[in-house]
Amino acid sequence: MPLVKGNTVVADDFVHLADDAPLPADGAVLLPAERFLADPKAALSRGDKIGVIWPNNRDVEDLLPYLDGLAAVALVFPVFRDGRAYSQARLLRERYKFKGELRATGQVLRDQFMFMLRAGFDAFEVKKDSDAQVFADVARRFSVFYQPVGDGRIPAFRRRLMHMPESARP
Repeated sequence: MPLVKGNTVVADDFVHLADDAPLPADGAVLLPAERFLADPKAALSRGDKIGVIWPNNRDVEDLLPYLDGLAAVALVFPVFRDGRAYSQARLLRERYKFKGELRATGQVLRDQFMFMLRAGFDAFEVKKDSDAQVFADVARRFSVFYQPVGDGRIPAFRRRLMHMPESARP
């Protein structure tokens, strides 16, 4: 499955590990939420990057004690019309200040890509190879936005204020 990150198609460093697969001694792995939560200390004590695949019907607050040790959180879009992962992404980025990779997985569609970027996602697992380059190209189309959200970009009104003389500011 192609991975889009940093506006380019990249090789995925993470291996998706099934519930019953042995935890390798090294290498970046993404663990299902249940498996991670069964023994988070063992998973986090590995020398390599660890990530968790977090379902959209689970509270992200359950991850709070472990966020500093996680290299990635993959939020799941089980169907295209279920947007709970958007809310999870914003919470992780804005409220909980998660700095690691925030990955969209599942039904990741090209017409929702900009919304995902704006919510704070920075990596995207796409189903079709043909969509991967489209995703990368779309990210470069827009550089200024009006709404402040989880992607850390300065909204247009703040940019204007930054360039306005102090005496002219409201």
